[in-house]
Amino acid sequence: PKISEAEFVVMKVVWEKNPITANEIVSRLQDSSDWNPKTIKTFISRLLKKGAIKYKCVDKAYFYTPAIPKEECQAEEAESFLNRVFDGALMPMLAHFAKSRNLSEAEITALKDILTQEN
Repeated sequence: PKISEAEFVVMKVVWEKNPITANEIVSRLQDSSDWNPKTIKTFISRLLKKGAIKYKCVDKAYFYTPAIPKEECQAEEAESFLNRVFDGALMPMLAHFAKSRNLSEAEITALKDILTQEN
């Protein structure tokens, strides 16, 4: 499913701790954002409708879990970003980030290892 930037913030909480109740999600997000509980619950509802999360009712409490793996969602978001910002061209994106960030020696080594791996 296509997940908005705000919904992605909620998904991070659900991926981090699950199962999790709506009140726990609200509590975690109120500490790090200025969203009110009603807004957060709207995002939860949207994610349910999109099939990104699912719930189980236990003793009148709703417990939410991710319906899609974090890695799958990250891959889709990365592909969308690459297509939207760099017209699908990987090299300009890699060059941009390599030049605009101060990469550590460990990061440079890790990138070299990834690039030299056989597919």
